[in-house]
Amino acid sequence: MKRIFDILASLFGLIVLSPVLLIIAVLIRVRMPGPALFKQKRTGRYGKLFTIYKFRSMTTDHGGGTISVLGENRITPLGATLRKYKLDELPELWNILRGEMSFVGPRPDMPEYMNRLLGDERLILELRPGLTGPATLVYANEEELLASVEDPQKYNDEVLWPEKIRLNLDYYHNRTFLGDILIILRTIFR
Repeated sequence: MKRIFDILASLFGLIVLSPVLLIIAVLIRVRMPGPALFKQKRTGRYGKLFTIYKFRSMTTDHGGGTISVLGENRITPLGATLRKYKLDELPELWNILRGEMSFVGPRPDMPEYMNRLLGDERLILELRPGLTGPATLVYANEEELLASVEDPQKYNDEVLWPEKIRLNLDYYHNRTFLGDILIILRTIFR
């Protein structure tokens, strides 16, 4: 049932939002030299790598790390607006339609984080990564939070990431279709 919902809802979203997707893509091309889409390898279900699609929100030559912090100079003004309203995530509807992602699940991590999962933590790899999920709701202000600490990478690795794993494991053990619908609604109306 969840996969059928993902297919129908992502297809509907891509069709209905196609004018918005086109406008955002044109704005990016006009205001930020380079491609409109950002593509990156992420860890998917069963640890299989896939290419995630997002609207580009950073400069093309930033050479930055794996986490982003609110106010970084590599995030463009248009990119900051896209990120604030999560519009940069809209191309992930294509990943959902293709079956690489779901609307609800753990956010897809960078491949290097997969090897850090130990024991039961690896159960979350049985889930399709999600556009949103419990950890996404709890850490909706993640970039702001990381901007407030002295060492954002260390804080992410030692505090945020383990807590996200705990939230994702809780989701793994207690997920329901109705619960997914509630997470989607909470994401939209937060």
